[in-house]
Amino acid sequence: MDPIVVYHNPNCSKSLATLALLEENETPFEVVHYLETPPGIDELRDLLGKLELGIRDILRRNEPEYDDLGLDDEELSDEIVLDLVCHHPMLIQRPVVVKGGRAIIARPPEAVLALIGDDE
Repeated sequence: MDPIVVYHNPNCSKSLATLALLEENETPFEVVHYLETPPGIDELRDLLGKLELGIRDILRRNEPEYDDLGLDDEELSDEIVLDLVCHHPMLIQRPVVVKGGRAIIARPPEAVLALIGDDE
């Protein structure tokens, strides 16, 4: 069975609810406190591949950093946006839950139930 990895923000109610659902379902998981240990560019690219999303698809547009960094500028290359997100991990939608070669953004938290039920 593939391990479950949760990119977690302890100040996020959705992230906390996702962890609670995993615990209720007696699903073992690992937690990555991505604000303390932000993903590098390669790890972020790997996550995007598992999510099947582009970097702009996972941005939290309501964060002050989004405006401060000018991320609404569509002229910014994906490479620049990747680098900025690695240095400002608060911009990443949360929680990201990974199981093997798949990942989801658990919004709503109940979305994690389909992932943990998937035997891949």
